[in-house]
Amino acid sequence: MKIQKGDKVKILLGKDRGKEGKVEYVLGKESKVFVGGINLSKRHVRKHGNMEGGIIEIPKPLNVSNVALICPNCNKITRIGFKTTADTKVRICRKCDKEIKSNAKA
Repeated sequence: MKIQKGDKVKILLGKDRGKEGKVEYVLGKESKVFVGGINLSKRHVRKHGNMEGGIIEIPKPLNVSNVALICPNCNKITRIGFKTTADTKVRICRKCDKEIKSNAKA
């Protein structure tokens, strides 16, 4: 997938259009991403056990097509390309042609 955990993205569609955030979690097979503090929905929860009841905010996933990567080099919204060099496949920015390093910790 072109967008990975730790990437800074901008929301293109939906109620949070124009906001920016970091990708916290990626669902690859469903092509969805969770962005920190974005696309929150409220849920009413009853008290059970030692958990307190009330209204909580739950993050909902966004489709990958509704977010755009912000290049860490040129700070512009960009598409992502791939380049193979010495048996490794790296992501590149389509606007400045520089390598986009992966922010995810292995």
